[in-house]
Amino acid sequence: MAVPKRKMSRSNTRSRRAQWKTSVVPTVTCVNPACREPHLSHTACPSCGQYGAKGARRQVVEA
Repeated sequence: MAVPKRKMSRSNTRSRRAQWKTSVVPTVTCVNPACREPHLSHTACPSCGQYGAKGARRQVVEA
């Protein structure tokens, strides 16, 4: 197992940690014309409960 030979300085540690960024969650618009709410892709819409593309849209959650 690899073990560091020297202690890493505070500036090096903080420079490395500065790269830990969060990113915005990618959302898609609901295909239901009455809803159009943003939601996570590949999940049912939390507001109307529909899932799928325009041709294969189906109600999966009671809204």
